[in-house]
Amino acid sequence: MGGALYLKLYDIINNYPLIDTYGSLDIEISTIKHDSRQIDKSDLFIAQKGFNNDGHNFIKKAIKNGAIAVLGENHLNKKGNITQIKVNDSVDALAYLSSNFYNWPSKKMNMIGITGTNGKTSVSYYIKKILDTYKLKVGVLGTIGATLDSETINLKNTTPDSLVIQELLNRMVRRGIDTCIMEASSHALDLKRVEYIDFDIGIFTNLSQDHLDYHGTMERYFESKLSLFKKTKKFNIINIDDKYGKIINESVQDRVSCITYGLKESAMVYASNITYSDKGIKFVLNTPKASTDIKLNIPGEFSLYNALAASACSYVLGIDIKTIKRGLESFYGVKGRFEFVPNKLGLNIIIDFAHTPEGLEAILKTTKEFVKGKIYIVLGAGGNRDKEKRPKMGEVVGQYADLSIITTDNPRFEDPEYIIDHIVKGVKKTNGKYVKIVDRRDAIEYAILQAEEEDIILLAGKGHETNMIIGEDSVLFNERKIVSDIMDKF
Repeated sequence: MGGALYLKLYDIINNYPLIDTYGSLDIEISTIKHDSRQIDKSDLFIAQKGFNNDGHNFIKKAIKNGAIAVLGENHLNKKGNITQIKVNDSVDALAYLSSNFYNWPSKKMNMIGITGTNGKTSVSYYIKKILDTYKLKVGVLGTIGATLDSETINLKNTTPDSLVIQELLNRMVRRGIDTCIMEASSHALDLKRVEYIDFDIGIFTNLSQDHLDYHGTMERYFESKLSLFKKTKKFNIINIDDKYGKIINESVQDRVSCITYGLKESAMVYASNITYSDKGIKFVLNTPKASTDIKLNIPGEFSLYNALAASACSYVLGIDIKTIKRGLESFYGVKGRFEFVPNKLGLNIIIDFAHTPEGLEAILKTTKEFVKGKIYIVLGAGGNRDKEKRPKMGEVVGQYADLSIITTDNPRFEDPEYIIDHIVKGVKKTNGKYVKIVDRRDAIEYAILQAEEEDIILLAGKGHETNMIIGEDSVLFNERKIVSDIMDKF
């Protein structure tokens, strides 16, 4: 990552409030970095206090690697020939300076921010498909990576830090991209990763328990989501069927225009005459200007909500309903979102990212509607994350699945068996059948051995992910390949 031209430090800082400085601001900066290991000659190093490390402890290393200026929150030592800057909040400063360094790229595109517990990724790619059909050039930033028109880039987080975001937005602008669709996670909103981004449109999908290990309470989790809709410039698009959506609508409708969507006629964009099947959904899409028949290729009520959110967004962008129809009907899903896995035994194997009680219930309800045999679910829960949702997930699978195979999923620094026992507590409340198999590969093989032609195997939680996080290590774990390898035994 780097800037095309050197910029003066005082130009990068611009009007950002500083507490104290030492040394000259009239120096040329190559680029901005916050990782001391990546510092090169003439870089500005911004020290941040993170979850595990404090960047202020690496200032000396950054200087040794070539930094000519450092910015942070600690008192300045005012020695040497390195420019030093003190600010109140270096995370906020990183967001502002990064945006300014790249000349405010978010102002040069239509910026769409999507937040909610479930559905963000699918809504992103529904919108992209419609905009592609309309012949716009589209970029996406989210859970399964960054898409710059046709190029895909892997990202570490659903919403990366502000420096990475601004660099990617700058690349989009240089490539002539018209619209950027960005998933805005609660962490990103709370940690100011999307601060100083000009969002034209905000979209709310739904809200259910998740990330309480970080936010502490549902109220704080909700407040982080709400913040997106307080910064949009043109439209907010709200799922009015969700109880939190109603609160958002009431809270921000005086700011900018709010477009509601849902399954009831009280919504501005809604579905009627709905028919569900294992092949997809037929319905009438109704907008304030027109209506049309739609045939979605992905089953489940959750898919209908995702399509309505995308339709509402396309509507406010001025896209005609015929194009919306073509886009929706040519969309066949996102990797790891209710994805059927081809296999030589012809078994019905579905991979889905569902990792919350509500997300699991949505996909299991859908599966229950069309399954002719039994449902086998392979499920784990992430370590060092919201522990309260684990038994709730267990209750859901115990209620809907014929057999729950409780296993491992990104245990991080927790004992996998301890996590499994948390989930099992919920399964036991329902008297649902379950087995515990710690090794996830063995759990998948067990499900395959049990299943018959009309059964469904649901591999929940990993979705698009191709790695398992164990301690500090990220180990290759691609469920599609694992299924294929297991099938090769037969």
